[in-house]
Order: sequence, then structure tokens, then C-alpha cells
Amino acid sequence: MLASSRTVERLQAENRRLRAALEELSILNEVSTAVSSASSLDATVDLIVRKCVKHLKVQQGALLLLDKPEAGAALKTMVRKVDRESAMAMPMRLGDQITGWMLKNQKPLVVNDLTSDARFRAGTGEDGIRSLLCVPMVLKGRLIGVLTVFNKDGQAGFSSGDQRLLSIIATQSAQVVENARLIEEEKALVLLQEELRLARDIQRKLLPTKAPARSGYSISGLSEPAKRVGGDYYDFLDLGDGRLGLCLADVSGKGITAALLMSNVQATVRSQSRLSPDVSTCVSRSNDMLHATTDSDKFVTMFYGVLDTRTHMLEYCNAGHNPPIVLPNGRQPELLGTGGPVLGVVPGFPYERGTARLELGQTLVVYSDGFSEAMNHRLEEFGEKRLWAVAEAASGLSSERLVSAILADVRRFSGDAPQGDDMTIIAVQRSKA
Repeated sequence: MLASSRTVERLQAENRRLRAALEELSILNEVSTAVSSASSLDATVDLIVRKCVKHLKVQQGALLLLDKPEAGAALKTMVRKVDRESAMAMPMRLGDQITGWMLKNQKPLVVNDLTSDARFRAGTGEDGIRSLLCVPMVLKGRLIGVLTVFNKDGQAGFSSGDQRLLSIIATQSAQVVENARLIEEEKALVLLQEELRLARDIQRKLLPTKAPARSGYSISGLSEPAKRVGGDYYDFLDLGDGRLGLCLADVSGKGITAALLMSNVQATVRSQSRLSPDVSTCVSRSNDMLHATTDSDKFVTMFYGVLDTRTHMLEYCNAGHNPPIVLPNGRQPELLGTGGPVLGVVPGFPYERGTARLELGQTLVVYSDGFSEAMNHRLEEFGEKRLWAVAEAASGLSSERLVSAILADVRRFSGDAPQGDDMTIIAVQRSKA
């Protein structure tokens, strides 16, 4: 009789174990099927949290994802998702002590009485949390997140079975979550690339579509941004009565920020060139306007000149820019450096006006430091003297061919080294009487 009773008990225990195992498999199958059908990262995370809340019979759940794979990623980079269908209370959150413990130890954490746990008692500040179960989400040996459930129903608290189930869910979900995140990042990258393409198209339309035609002159210009969009700006301004405005500016920095400031520079110079016939006044007013509308760490170097194509006199003002050159001019090119400091830094500065005359056969070359500071793999700079030499050797060519010759020589010098800065150039050649 006793042996028969023990046999019955063993059979009942085995039956309970098999039922629990079957239920666990059913839960895992349900979670796996639901998660694999999710269409986005948010949907995937929400499904995981809801299934955990339902099957583990807890009040709330959260899934924290590390934005960066590095082990030392800051806790503030963790993205939090919470399911609140089971409770109307405020969302529960992990404090720095617990998240720090999980990042450091990367193993399951069970706390069935948070108020009496010596590891987290002081200053934990988890309002409303009585118990919690945290498991790491690890993919290929790398922690990608933490799956947590709060406040187990009943008095028994989280069991070893709960820990095993949540750990299996985290393990099975890690690859799905990572794939969903990579898809989201890819979509964001594609969107960013499209926005940059549109920005580049808009910026190109802000620059001259073709050089102006002036009798007795050959004029050319181009701009090659280092990134999709750049901070260099050049312009040709028809000021009437044979006067041609020439402007080349270089905004500090690169990319979108520099491009936005570049458009501000363009609008400022175009408006002031009409209001201020004197080049130094135009540059001074532009300086004040840029100082008032830009951050203190942003500045602009600029060369602005007005060429009278009837008298061949050039009035100019150089605001901290690489001195343009006039060549050929005997042994050394003539450098046009008169002006003042960079724009946007010192308001009210009295910029000076310089003058130069373009003789028959001479060429004015205005360029940004993307040319002179172009580097090769040995970190050697192209340099201004090399640029002058190339420009003088090509000074007998048309302005367009001269610009192409300088660009080609810089490309040959740099080789496969990446372009470090925007490259912009203007050439104005007095070709015949």
C-alpha cells in the first residue's frame, strides 16, 4: 500500500513537471511566433513586454536597449519600453544601481523584496516596486539589452522557473530585436542620405549655374564639397555699369551646419552688395549681421571684390581669407590681403579696401584653403607655393582650363587620401583688349 502511494506521488509529480514543461514550451512558441511577425523595432519590443507580463503574471515589464555596443556605454543611452496594460500606475523604472549591476555582472537578477535587499536598499528610489526579475539579452557574447519584469502576483515571488523562462525569452528574442534595430537604423540612414541628396541639390542651385560672360574676360568657378554638402560659397554678382561682384567665402566646419551658415552668408552678401557699393562697407555690414545671427564659435573667411570691366580695376576686401593671387606678375604673384579679420567675430570692425589692376593676360585666382591644405597619405600639404606654380604654368589657358588644371594637380597630389575640406575656386582672366 505504501509503495503504491509513493508510486502515485511520483507519477503526479512527473505529471506536474510535464505539464509545466508543456506550458513553458507553449509560452515560448507563442512568444517566438508573435515576435517574429513584428514589423518594426517598437512593435517587437512591445510584443515581448506584453507576452512577458501575461505569462509571468507580473504588474509591469520593461526592455532596455543599449544604443551602443561598447561595454562602457552610458546608462542614459538605454531606450526604455514599458507595457502598462496590467496597471494604471505610473511606469516603473530601474534606478542607476540596478542597471549598473546588470551592466557589470550581465547575469540574471532576482529580488523578491527590494526593501530588504542590502545590495540596493540605500538610495534605490524605485517607487512602487516590490520585486523584480532582470535577465540580460546577450547576442554573440555582447550585451544588447536588459529584459525586466516587476511585481510578481501573489506572495511567493519569482521562482527559478520564472527566471529560466524569462532567460529563454531573452535569448530567443535577442537576434530578432537586433535585426529589427538594424533595419530601423538602415531606414534612418536611407532617409538621411536622401535628405542630404536633396540638400546638396538645393545648395548647388544656390551657387552660380554658369560663369558670367564679359567682353575681354574669361571667367570660371567651381566648388567641390568634402561631404554631401559643404560650407564654401562663391558667387558672381552683376552690379550694373560694367561692375562685377566676386565673392568666395569659407564657413568654419563642414556638413549640414556649415551649409546652413553658408546660405546665411550668401543672403547677407547679396543684400549688402546692392546696398553698399563700397566693398569695405559691404564687408563691414556683413560682418555685423553675421555676428548678430551666428554662434560665437562660428566664423567665416571671405574675399569680396568688385571688378570694373571697363577700367579693369578691382576693388576688394579680404576678411581673413587666403590671399587671392594675380599672375603672371614678374617673379612672384601679387597677393590681395588688404581687409581685416574673419567675419562674425569682431563687430564694428573698420575693414580696409584694397585695389589691384588686371593687365592684359593677367589672371585673378581666388581659392579656399581646401586646395592649399589638401593632404596626401604622408600628411604633406599641397601648399600655396605649389598652387601658385600650377596656376602660373596654366595662366596662358582659358580660366576654365586653368581651374581644371589646378584641381587635377591637387587630385594627383592627394592620391587616394580622402578630401579633407571643401575646395572652391574662382579664376578671372583678362584675355584680350
